[in-house]
Amino acid sequence: MFVRKLRNRSGSQSVQVIQKIHGRYKVIKTVGSATTQQEIEKLVSLARQEVERLSAQPKLFVSENDAVIEQAFSALSNAHIRTLGPEIIFGRIYDYIGFGDIGEEFFRHLVIARLAFPLSKLKTIDYLYRYQGITLDIDAVYRFLDRLNDKLKPQVEQIAFAHTSRVLKNKISVVFYDMTTLYFEASDEDDLRRTGFSKDGKHQCPQIYIGLLVGLGGYAIGYDIYEGNIYEGHTLIPFLEKMSLKFNLNKPIVVADAGLLSNDNIKSLEANHYEYILGARLKNESEKVKAAILQTQLIDGATKSHKKLANTRLIVNYSAARAKKDAYNRKRGLNRLEKQLKSGRLTKSSINNKGYNKYLKLKGDVAIEVDYEKYNYDQVWDGLKGYVTNTKLSDNEVIENYKNLWHIEKAFRMSKTDLRIRPVYHRLKHRIEAHICISFTAYCIYKELERVLYEEKSSLSLKKAAEITHNMYRVTYTLPESKHTKTKLLNMDDEQAELYQIICKNF
Repeated sequence: MFVRKLRNRSGSQSVQVIQKIHGRYKVIKTVGSATTQQEIEKLVSLARQEVERLSAQPKLFVSENDAVIEQAFSALSNAHIRTLGPEIIFGRIYDYIGFGDIGEEFFRHLVIARLAFPLSKLKTIDYLYRYQGITLDIDAVYRFLDRLNDKLKPQVEQIAFAHTSRVLKNKISVVFYDMTTLYFEASDEDDLRRTGFSKDGKHQCPQIYIGLLVGLGGYAIGYDIYEGNIYEGHTLIPFLEKMSLKFNLNKPIVVADAGLLSNDNIKSLEANHYEYILGARLKNESEKVKAAILQTQLIDGATKSHKKLANTRLIVNYSAARAKKDAYNRKRGLNRLEKQLKSGRLTKSSINNKGYNKYLKLKGDVAIEVDYEKYNYDQVWDGLKGYVTNTKLSDNEVIENYKNLWHIEKAFRMSKTDLRIRPVYHRLKHRIEAHICISFTAYCIYKELERVLYEEKSSLSLKKAAEITHNMYRVTYTLPESKHTKTKLLNMDDEQAELYQIICKNF
């Protein structure tokens, strides 16, 4: 009997045990198929063991080398094998960015654990002990969190800003600002956790606001935390002034979405000598401006500029793809309203301007119906997108800069999903602030990993990269004769090896 490797049409290789019977070769067993060389070699090894078993001629004696190896392995226990992947991947980036200069081991462990296994602090401690052999006391961690924000947040932001400056080659001429909400399952409020307008649709839950400032590409600059009932439009100028003072920003162009568009904000931006690009609410413009917009028949990709104040203009762009999406969303919203009407779940209080409820109207004293005339009229706005700016950039440059706002939306999405910034298990203000600081640091590392994976043209996604660190192991063993203790990284699969090589090359 012998082992044969057979190439399949799919590109994989099958490993088989073959025997010659009556002059003909017969497949005794197909051990399996694989695509990578490492997996194929494993199958070959299993096939050879199968040949020995089927031949019924096991080795009578164990060689001296085999005996030594068996003795070494018999001395190993689970405590000798640790998960090292998060540290050799995320830990290297942590140090490269400069967070290692903080010199707080608690902070390092909590940040790297947030990247690898985003769990509660209690479960994080359990993970660190079980998988990395690191023992932390939960009370010591909470005491650390109590002083983390006041002590470390300024340093964390300065390190993040310095890294962003390096990545952007010291050209921070455009910044992007947005806010998101984090809600709490608990029903009690306090000075920080307040009920308010929720971007997550959790209007009855206490929440906090997070304001985030990033540069081109979504690289972090700074953040701040606000009470859950604050109006986001009131945060823009104080936040910008605070960041400008902290990082000595030289009045960059500010890009923000329509939620921050108000006459007060525009006046404040101009009074403080900021150039800006803000998302416009076209339907809220004056009747004169709206008429001018609708009189212009724009083809797909076309842009029209309308002068507003002395140095301000409204840029309107039409996209056929956006028009199709707008029409689809309106139709879906209408179907939902009609379904709710039939079920009798809508009341007078449902008649408001929130979402597609704007298409509801009161018939008589108590009856509610859909205002189809208003619904049909809104189709004239399908595909139109507006931008308000006081910059001297061309219309296309304004639109291209605004499009980069998706990076900050992606930052919030990454924080809420991949890094699981919520649920927040803390109720004390300073611990909530500490949790946000840890998550902000983790985002900076995650973003840097994304950058190098892109530059190296790796097929690995961020999520996949984080997952494969979970089973990158290091074994600690003692040599039988010299009694010297050694450590060794266990062999990695192809994806792990690719990730490790990228990290070693760049950091």
